[in-house]
Amino acid sequence: MRLVKLRLAYATLAGLVLAGIVHIAAVLAIPRLAETDAVSRARTSENLDHPQVIYAPATGDAPAPQEAWLPIPDPAVAVGVCAYDLTDGPMRISARTGALALSLAAHGRQGAFYAVTDQAAVRGALDLVILTRAQYDQALADDDESEPSRDVRIVAPAMRGFVVIRVIAGLPSQREGANAAVRAVSCTTDTAGDDATRR
Repeated sequence: MRLVKLRLAYATLAGLVLAGIVHIAAVLAIPRLAETDAVSRARTSENLDHPQVIYAPATGDAPAPQEAWLPIPDPAVAVGVCAYDLTDGPMRISARTGALALSLAAHGRQGAFYAVTDQAAVRGALDLVILTRAQYDQALADDDESEPSRDVRIVAPAMRGFVVIRVIAGLPSQREGANAAVRAVSCTTDTAGDDATRR
């Protein structure tokens, strides 16, 4: 009788351990297996020169969208996204700063890896350049010592990702300006010719 109870206890314990391992593996695999994760959704904006608007606060003429990527979007924050694929070259996100608070956050599949606000702007312009390690080393080698670059250069952990642009409208009257500020951000792929032109 005691042997039967002991076997039953071992079988129960083994079943619980196995169920726990399967549960943990399933939870950890969800981000890799999900078809509608943020990186996949953002890829539709890879060929755009300006951000894909994710959420635009309601203005007098235009109501807020019924669906947004964000489960509970902040009604005072305009949000856009620029996807990048570094196989074609570094990704440059250029924004003009103004009275409204603006932030840029770079994301990969593992989450955000860099963020910057309009406080880092130089002469009203904020240029964030996302590169691979090889592209970063090449950019450093090409730099002119007499005219240092004003770009904020970031080495990405992976070839693909996206940048989230947020502009805060502190007052309802600023919402239209926040929406316009997100749409005015430029998302382009840098080439050797572009770099030479900027110097």
